[in-house]
Amino acid sequence: MANTQLSDAIIPEVYLDYVANDSPEKTAFVEGGIAVTNPVLGQQANSGGNVVEIPHWNDLSTDEPNIGDTTDNDATPYKLTSGKQTARVAYLNNGWATKDLVGEIAGSDPMRRIRDRTDRYWMRSWQKRLLACAEGVQAGNVAANSSDMVNDIAIEDGSNATAANLIGRSAVVEAAFTLGDSFGNTGVIALHSAVYKRLVNLDDIDFVADSTGTLNIPSYLGKRVVVDDSMPVIAGGTSGFKYTTMLFGEGAIGYGMGTPNVPVEVDRDPAKGVGSGLETLWERNTWLIHPSGYNFTSTAVASESPTLAELRDATNWTRVFDRKSIPLAFLVTNG
Repeated sequence: MANTQLSDAIIPEVYLDYVANDSPEKTAFVEGGIAVTNPVLGQQANSGGNVVEIPHWNDLSTDEPNIGDTTDNDATPYKLTSGKQTARVAYLNNGWATKDLVGEIAGSDPMRRIRDRTDRYWMRSWQKRLLACAEGVQAGNVAANSSDMVNDIAIEDGSNATAANLIGRSAVVEAAFTLGDSFGNTGVIALHSAVYKRLVNLDDIDFVADSTGTLNIPSYLGKRVVVDDSMPVIAGGTSGFKYTTMLFGEGAIGYGMGTPNVPVEVDRDPAKGVGSGLETLWERNTWLIHPSGYNFTSTAVASESPTLAELRDATNWTRVFDRKSIPLAFLVTNG
């Protein structure tokens, strides 16, 4: 029985075009404007090295303007200042192996199954890293900035939580107003399905038709809703759970895609399986995902690229923008 092999079927150029069509652009985090491609980050992701600097111009000062008079005194102009953010590139790869004999016995093509799933694998991985960055920002904010981006109303005994410990309009409003008079700069709310269920039961979810009129997009308090069960959940100290809901403004997370030297290749080992053969598909991605207004300090990074746990580590993040310039807020509830 003939069996199609990965090395027979995969033409790298065509394969990469297919992968590009299944990029993170299809995720709700991109569609909702939370994460936006940034040409600078894309360029930096391809520049080599693992630590990059992202320059920015600071805003004009808020000093009182000059008051003119009739003297010969000169006015002294102010200057425009600049700053920089530090980010870390992630060099990632994974491989999937298939034994020739397995495909022959099964009578099906394992390559097709691999191809059908790798794109989803990488989209999930990209989304996990984005959320891990946000979790690290939250942890850093609690540790170093007096939780001025967080409204935490959860209790440790989550199983006995009351309405005061659960998501609701006032809780979301309090989180949004951690931005002060920039409270309107968060247009997306991302939450766990268990939290979303409460809002549905309260009949607080509105549905807005998309531009084509074929898809109804959930909305809450005028914010687009993203429901994802990979949102942070931790066990309460006594019982129940604590859920983190995040409010994002447009462009809260920037990202760029680098191009590995060999993005995809197939390795064949004919001796494996006692001579029946084994093939491994390898895929590689270079990502630069970075929340606006922060330095990634790399204080606690052990290898060339940060792990998810290291992205969540508070010690790796330092805020460099004013709080109101960062369109991101957090709400912690028991449901």
